[in-house]
Amino acid sequence: VLKTANTTRLTMNATGQTTIVGEGGTTTTNLQNGLCKAWVNADSDASRNNGFNFDGQTDHGTGDFSYELINHMSATNAYSQSGLARASTDAQIITRNTTRDTAGVVAVEVGEHDGSLVDRHHDIQIVGELA
Repeated sequence: VLKTANTTRLTMNATGQTTIVGEGGTTTTNLQNGLCKAWVNADSDASRNNGFNFDGQTDHGTGDFSYELINHMSATNAYSQSGLARASTDAQIITRNTTRDTAGVVAVEVGEHDGSLVDRHHDIQIVGELA
C-alpha cells in the first residue's frame, strides 16, 4: 500500500494485482487489465519496426498478416484489438482475421474502404488479460 497525505494511492495484493487511484481521486484503475499488452509498428510486408510482446510475424499475402505473441492472451477472443494503416490517400481499415486468430497469434487484414486487401504500413495494439 502506498499512501500520501494519509490517502491510499496504490494497492497490491499477494497475487500482484495492482490498483491505483485515478486522476480525480474517486476512481481506481487495475493496472493488469488497464495496460496495453502488445503493440507493433510494422511495414507493408509485416516486418516489425518496433513493438512489444511480439516475437514473430508472417505475411500471408496481400494485406493479410499475423504476429506471434511472446506472452499469450488468456484465450482467443478474450482481448480487444485496434489498429491503423498508413497511406497517403484514403482511409485504410484494419480488421481482425478470426480464421487465424488464437490466444498466441494476432491476425489482421488491411483493406481499402471498398473491402479489397492492400499492403500498407500498419500499427496494432492489444488490450485484455494475459494467460
